[in-house]
Amino acid sequence: MKKNIAFIVNPVSGTTSRWNVTELIRDNLDFSHFNECRIMNTERKGHGRELSRQFADEGFDVVVAVGGDGTVNEVAGALINTDTALGVISTGSGNGLARHLKIPLNIKQAIEHLNFAEAIKMDYGLVNDEKTFFCTCGFGFDAYVSELFSKGTKRGWMGYIEKMVTGYFNYEPQPYRLVGEDIDLKGNAFVITFANASQWGYNAYIAPNASIQDGMIDISVITNVPIIAIPTIAFQLFTKTIQKDLLVTTLRTEEITLYRNKPGLFHLDGDPYELGDKIHIKMMQEGLKVMVKKRF
Repeated sequence: MKKNIAFIVNPVSGTTSRWNVTELIRDNLDFSHFNECRIMNTERKGHGRELSRQFADEGFDVVVAVGGDGTVNEVAGALINTDTALGVISTGSGNGLARHLKIPLNIKQAIEHLNFAEAIKMDYGLVNDEKTFFCTCGFGFDAYVSELFSKGTKRGWMGYIEKMVTGYFNYEPQPYRLVGEDIDLKGNAFVITFANASQWGYNAYIAPNASIQDGMIDISVITNVPIIAIPTIAFQLFTKTIQKDLLVTTLRTEEITLYRNKPGLFHLDGDPYELGDKIHIKMMQEGLKVMVKKRF
């Protein structure tokens, strides 16, 4: 049976403006598998969620987020607990969820990937019972860099590296406490990442053993990053061995509460938000359908 599919395109995400996305979709989508195909551009922050909810209400089988991790978060957030599956075409910077799902980063190949994809169920994270994340969320240096990056004009890997380097010398580890079942951990942290998927993006694996189908949050706490340790930690991130570092504590749980001294930055799938001094994170099992490569 043919499926109805919609594409929600963020026209200012990453390299999207360099491509004629509509033309690529028309040329590479196999219409022997799909019936109605609708393509809409987002016009403002939050518009992707509105369009996604509209398509789900209309009974579309697949809604594809064309953009970065923030666009994916918006589109997916409106599809949880519906029969509509999420598709992903990555045009952003980190593209953490797409990389975890092994979806090609090339736009043409990602469209072709949809022709031979099937829907599976994945978990998602819920923060303070209202905000969602699908890849990672966190407190500390990564949230701080996300804020710097969101205000900058340079996109891509080099833009992110630039903000990391300049931000490093202006950031100090922050006090925290993590409380959950059989967990009570406190100290100062440079980074605390709560992961559903395995990486931040760019193939930097902050939680190498994370699974989107196990109902668990993989937590990585990096206490401090002295400048002499940066090469080692970078190597471990890209070789999936970060959990072996003495500066890193790893935990796994279904839900956790983060306490900190004051409200501040917290990122959700790479987008920075201002949240309070108490943040509750829990994993919701199999709440989202997502299109992945078909297993023949």
